[in-house]
Amino acid sequence: MKADKVLEPKTLQEAILYFSDPDNCLAYMIPLTWPNGVVTCPTCGRIDPKFLTNQRRWQCKSVHPKRQFSAKVGTIFEGSPIPLEKWLPAVWMLTNAKNGISSWELHRALGVTQKTAWFMLHRIRLALQDPHKVKIGGDGTPVEVDETFIGGKARNMHRDKRDRLSALPGSEQLQGGKGKAIVMGMLERGGKVKAQVIPKRWKEIMQGVVRDSVEPGATVMTDEARMYLGLKDEYVHEIINHMEAYVDGQVSINGIENFWSLLKRGLGGTYVSVEPFHLFRYLDEQMFRFNNRATRDNPLNDSDRFAMALSQIVGKRLKYSELTGKDSQREVF
Repeated sequence: MKADKVLEPKTLQEAILYFSDPDNCLAYMIPLTWPNGVVTCPTCGRIDPKFLTNQRRWQCKSVHPKRQFSAKVGTIFEGSPIPLEKWLPAVWMLTNAKNGISSWELHRALGVTQKTAWFMLHRIRLALQDPHKVKIGGDGTPVEVDETFIGGKARNMHRDKRDRLSALPGSEQLQGGKGKAIVMGMLERGGKVKAQVIPKRWKEIMQGVVRDSVEPGATVMTDEARMYLGLKDEYVHEIINHMEAYVDGQVSINGIENFWSLLKRGLGGTYVSVEPFHLFRYLDEQMFRFNNRATRDNPLNDSDRFAMALSQIVGKRLKYSELTGKDSQREVF
C-alpha cells in the first residue's frame, strides 16, 4: 500500500472526523513509521511485504516469527490493541488541552476503560519528551531559574497522613516543602523551559542542574536562595530579593513562576493526584505544550503541535510493568 499525501485536519472536530476512517489513519502513520516511504519488515528487513487489505496489516514473504506487522510497529502504539482511530484523537486532545486531560475524561470520550486511558496518556507523554538536549541561554537571552514544591496541601490531607508527615524529622509542623517533591526549572526568557525533579534542595545538586542546562557565560536570574550562591563564577548572576521586590529593572523570575502556575493548575485541577514517581512524565507533558505554544514569532496551532508530537513517537516503548514500577525501583519523595 502506498500512502498518498495527507491533508491534515486543523481543528479537533476535523481531526475526529478524519481519523474515524481507518484508511486515513493508516495513510497518516505510514510516513511516520517508514520515513523513506518503503514499508519494511521489522524482523528481517525485507522491503516487499504483502498488504493484507482486510486487516490493514502487512505480512512478510519470508517465513519467520512475527511475520505480520502493522503501522504501529516501532512506535509508542506498538503492542496496543487500541485502534489508531482512538490513539490519534487522544494524541490531539492531550497535546492541545492547556491544563491536560484526565484519564476519566479520555475514558468517556473514547469509550475505553479508565485504566486503558491512563496507560494511553502515559505512552503519549513518553513521546512528548524533548529529544534535544540543547543548552539554553546561548544567544544572550536571560535565563530565569527557580524551584517549587509539588504536593498536597496539609488542610486537604487525611488526618493519618498529615500526622505521619508532621512526625518527620525537622519540624513539628507540616509546612513549606516538607514531604513534597521538588521540581527545578530554567526558562529562557521568551523561549523554552527545562524542568526536572530533584531529590534535595542542595547547592551541589541545584547548581549542577544549572550547569547541565544553561550555556556558560549566560545571564542567570534567581531569587536570593543561598543554594544559588557561587553561580557567578560561570555565569552573570542576577539576584532578585523577594523581600524587597518582585521586579528590579530587567531582573525577575516571574516567567518561570508563571510556568509553575500552569503546571500546578493542571496537576491540582485536572489530575488531582499524581504519584511522585510519575511526576517527571507530567513535567514532560507541560513542557511540550509550553515550549510549543503560539507566540508572535512562532504562530503554532493545534495541528502543528499534533504533528510535532507524532514526529517523536518512533523508537519509544513504554510497557505497563515499567509504568507501574513492577520491573524497576520506584523513587519516593
